[in-house]
Amino acid sequence: MRVLLVEDDEPVAESLRRGLQRYGFEVEWVTTGGAALTYDGPYDVVLLDLGLPDTDGLDVCKALRDRSAVPIIVISARSDETDRVVGLELGADDYVSKPFGVREVIARIRAVMRRVQPRPADAPPPGPDRYGSRLTIDRKAARVHLDGAEVGLAPKEYDLLAFLTEEPGALMSREQIMEAVWDANWFGPTKTLDVHVAALRRKLAGAITIEAVRGVGFRLIVNGTDETDRSTGGAGGSSGPTGTVSGSSGPTGIVSEGSGAS
Repeated sequence: MRVLLVEDDEPVAESLRRGLQRYGFEVEWVTTGGAALTYDGPYDVVLLDLGLPDTDGLDVCKALRDRSAVPIIVISARSDETDRVVGLELGADDYVSKPFGVREVIARIRAVMRRVQPRPADAPPPGPDRYGSRLTIDRKAARVHLDGAEVGLAPKEYDLLAFLTEEPGALMSREQIMEAVWDANWFGPTKTLDVHVAALRRKLAGAITIEAVRGVGFRLIVNGTDETDRSTGGAGGSSGPTGTVSGSSGPTGIVSEGSGAS
C-alpha cells in the first residue's frame, strides 16, 4: 500500500516512515503542504500533519478532498475537539493525536481502507491464519487450534500469541510486547511476560518455539516449515504485522510530536 506522509517534523516522520516500511508500506514523505498538493505520484492514503510550515494542514485537507476521494488520516498534536471536528468536516476520514504508536496508525489505515474498499459480496469470508501444519489462529473469533483441537488460552496469552505471530522470526523487544499486549503506559516489572511466554511454550509445544534473547526480548519461530510468513486459510485474512517504532519520545515505542506541537 502506498502512503503519502505529509509531516515537517523530521524525527517523527523518519520514525513513522521506518515503521510503515518495515511492515510492507511504501512511503513517500513530503514536508510542506505545497509539496503534498503538487505531488503527482500514486498513493492510496494520506497521513497529514496539521502544523505545516507553509500552510495550515486543514487547508491542505480541504484541497485534497476537493479534488480526490483518497482517504486522509490527520496526525497531529492538536488534540482539541474543535480541530478534530473541523478536520473531519473538511473531509478527513480519521484523526490520530500525537503521541501515537505505529500500530495504532496502521490499524486506522486498515480500518479506513476497509470502508472505502469493501469486500465484494461474492468474496469468500476470511479464514483463519495458518502457521505451519499444526497451528491456526482465527483472529476474528479469537480462537486457536492445534492439530485441529481448540487450545484454551487466557486472554493475555491469546493477545501475546497474536502479536508474536504477526511477524514470525522477528525479534520483539520487551518494551514493544508490553506496550502492544498490556499497556502503552506500563512501567512495572515485566515478569508477567515471562509467565505468559512459559504458558504458550507449554500449551503449543512442538508447533512453535519462542526464543528468548537475553537483554532484548523474544522471537517466535514456526516449527516444521521453511516459511516465516503465515499462510491464510481464506481470502483476506489478517493483513500483516503492526509493530511499533521508536519515535522521539524514548523507549516506549510511541511517536511524539518532536520539537513542537503540529
